[in-house]
Amino acid sequence: MKKAENTEDIKLQLNNVNKFYQLGNKNTFHALHDINVTFRKGELVSIIGESGSGKSTLMNLIGGLDSDFEGDIIADGQNLRNLKDKDLDKYRKNKVGFVFQSFNLIPHLTILDNVTIALTLSNESPSVKQEKAEKLLTRLGLKEQMKKKPNQLSGGQKQRVAIARALINEPEIILADEPTGALDSGTTLQILEILKEIADEGKLVIMVTHSEKVASISSRIVEISDGKIVRDEYNKDYKKAEENLFVDSSPAEQIEEENQVDDKKKKRKTPFKSTKQNLSLRSALRLSFHNMWASKTKNLLMAFGVSISILAMIIMLSFGSGLTDYISNLADSYNNPYYVSITKKVERDESGNITETASPLKALSFKDNEIDMLVNNINAQLEDKNYTFRVDKDENLFYGFNMLAFQSASFSFPVDENGKYDPLGDTTVTKDIYYIYTTPPYYDENNMVAGQISGMNEIMLSKAVVEMMGFESAEELVESNARVSVDLKALGLKTDSIISPSLGLAGNPTISGIIDVTNLFEGYPVMYVDYNYLSALVQYTNVLGNKIDFAPYSLYIKTDAPKTTDFITNYLNSLNDYSGSVEQQFAGMFKEMLSTFSIALAVIAGISLLVAAIMILVVLYMSVTERTREIGVLKSIGARRKDIKRIFTSESFLIGLLSGIVGIIMSLVVSGILIIVFKATLGLAPISFRWWYFVGALGISILISVLSGLYPASKAAKLDPVESLRHE
Repeated sequence: MKKAENTEDIKLQLNNVNKFYQLGNKNTFHALHDINVTFRKGELVSIIGESGSGKSTLMNLIGGLDSDFEGDIIADGQNLRNLKDKDLDKYRKNKVGFVFQSFNLIPHLTILDNVTIALTLSNESPSVKQEKAEKLLTRLGLKEQMKKKPNQLSGGQKQRVAIARALINEPEIILADEPTGALDSGTTLQILEILKEIADEGKLVIMVTHSEKVASISSRIVEISDGKIVRDEYNKDYKKAEENLFVDSSPAEQIEEENQVDDKKKKRKTPFKSTKQNLSLRSALRLSFHNMWASKTKNLLMAFGVSISILAMIIMLSFGSGLTDYISNLADSYNNPYYVSITKKVERDESGNITETASPLKALSFKDNEIDMLVNNINAQLEDKNYTFRVDKDENLFYGFNMLAFQSASFSFPVDENGKYDPLGDTTVTKDIYYIYTTPPYYDENNMVAGQISGMNEIMLSKAVVEMMGFESAEELVESNARVSVDLKALGLKTDSIISPSLGLAGNPTISGIIDVTNLFEGYPVMYVDYNYLSALVQYTNVLGNKIDFAPYSLYIKTDAPKTTDFITNYLNSLNDYSGSVEQQFAGMFKEMLSTFSIALAVIAGISLLVAAIMILVVLYMSVTERTREIGVLKSIGARRKDIKRIFTSESFLIGLLSGIVGIIMSLVVSGILIIVFKATLGLAPISFRWWYFVGALGISILISVLSGLYPASKAAKLDPVESLRHE
């Protein structure tokens, strides 16, 4: 029996709708055949038929979940077949509410959050969401269950939550797919009564069911068989619900509300345009936080794994900068801003040996004519740039000597039976000297560990010799006035028994002090001598007939200002024939080594970050698979592709943020431990932080997480809603 047409009440109209499925063998399956049917507001329609008859397919088309069909589906004057994806999203968000047989509640959200999820996608304010949901849940008898999780409810309660979720956005069409299929008979009657009340309110309610008993309480029954409508009749015995839970205003108020709705409809440019906003970033982050908290163990472990990479990066950067700072500070501490240190550059082989055929002395030493030429060139540059300072060989030019003398020089001293220095000891101990310096003119008492700057018949030694000579401290060694015999093998002279009053030489030198040698050489015997004393020793040897071609290795220019020092230093560097002091040379060498070391550390850190990125990608990809049905639910209530992508991207952002914070905290803890260990074992802690390390580490952590999450987020956004809802 058909009801007379009333065009004002028509909510949905299907004209010649056909649906085809592509099969794997390139054939097609004709699922729906020329469906022509009209639905009106206030109807409770049951679509019945056997499994595979096309009921669910028809439901998916009506609900806008599937737009691949032929024919026309007209909803409020718009043909769904012609709508773009974003318009179908709006249609599902504003016009349609879904109630599923398996409830499809999101398990990690509370009942309240499950109901308000549609409002969250519309960026509704928290207060409005709370008010609407509480009001709706109270009417459905779920007021006391709002803070519970779905697994704490019975089947009937879950279905009422699903109904509340379908109603929260005040849609005009409710689509219920086997809404009582998973319920017992008593609960089934309760749910059907609720659906009847919703229809009596004026909404169109369409149920898909295979049960004739369920269909019998409907106002209209549409039967489908093999994709065709074989029956469409109204139930003459249909009775409205005895009590309507969803109408609580007076008739006058209802009429006023309906008029307001009609006025709003007239103002709309398109039937599916909504003034509601889309999912905001803030709402996406909040929803993502809930999702992450539901799998907090997995996400915390993933964040911990990524944080290890962040930890490694910060530690490596801090260690590299710490060593660089340490070497730079050492070089700066052994240089005076009022002195220019000059040494020759020579070619060396891989072992550090001079490659020239000339002897090291000739290759490295400055001849008088070379010094005159260099002084003249420097003064010409100073004059050209209007500097008042000039280099004067007699006033501000000093000479020095330094030699890499391992196994080319040694010192000897007598010891007692315990191996301690004793001027009367019967045993003589000989130790190699690692490096020989003449004392730079800018050294003073601040460079001393104990004692004083040496002069004639005196030498200074590094701290390494204190233990070698059996003393407990540097002070004890200096106070002993110990004398040692120095054998300068590279120069062919020894201090033993050298006495020359005319040259001021008085035999073996006394150790006048222990000098604070750069820690680069702290463990080795290093000797400092006065340049005039060394010159006198050479002269004495020459008197004996051993002609030594001795000349200074180093030149020192005392300037009038640090600015002048820098100018002269830069000029000499531009010549590419000279370098700075030995300390500066070693500092430069170590800086180059540290630069290479830092690059290696950066590569290692980069590899660890790449591994972390892959781990995030895999975990988020698996998360998409695990939450496929949840994605389908979100799409059924109007979530756009952009919304789905934003939710998953927000999760990857939060993972990166958490990983970065954990990594920074861990790096501070580990660095603190390393500093304690280094200071206890080495006496120094070559770890230096920069604030931008932490900012950069946090930024990199977020960046790699977000980039790693782009593909899973894109995959989630592209999932087909129908297939997603079927996913187990």
